[in-house]
Amino acid sequence: MTREDVLKSPDYWTTGIQIALYNCAMQFMEEHGMNRTQLAEHFGVSKGYVTQLLSGDYNYSLNKMVETALKMGF
Repeated sequence: MTREDVLKSPDYWTTGIQIALYNCAMQFMEEHGMNRTQLAEHFGVSKGYVTQLLSGDYNYSLNKMVETALKMGF
């Protein structure tokens, strides 16, 4: 697979966004002294949602990803 092929792959871009959201969530929790339960409460989502976010085991809509980023102030 060439670099050009990789850059055309939706999975490449989705994974990049997932990694960025993970890094933002971890930084947000550290800066605010939060654990996963507190982060879920802050977002108004379930603990399962936060677990999926931090494990990278999800495929949310772009809208949901943007909503999550906005809740972290990005």
